[in-house]
Amino acid sequence: MADKHQQRLDRHLDGVENRLPETPARWVAWLRRPSSRAVRMPAGILLIVAALFSFLPVLGLWMAPLGILLLALDVPALQRPTGRALVRGRLWWSRWRKRRSRA
Repeated sequence: MADKHQQRLDRHLDGVENRLPETPARWVAWLRRPSSRAVRMPAGILLIVAALFSFLPVLGLWMAPLGILLLALDVPALQRPTGRALVRGRLWWSRWRKRRSRA
């Protein structure tokens, strides 16, 4: 079952990676490699902790979802909710763009 959720997450991350400019796409591809786990796990935790200090300049709440996304690559319990959140976010984004283009 976790394999199915991992595949969904990978599919969405592939889509994000394909839409990014070349340099950020290379960073994302590097972070997604299994050999990058030693960087990915601490970076995910650090991003979540930094989001707690969102009242400071530079730091913000945007760090929490990014940290959870990084952790979801290695923590099977986070894969299903993260994949679902990506699906909902993508639907929300397409609806928002459609409404905006009509106005």
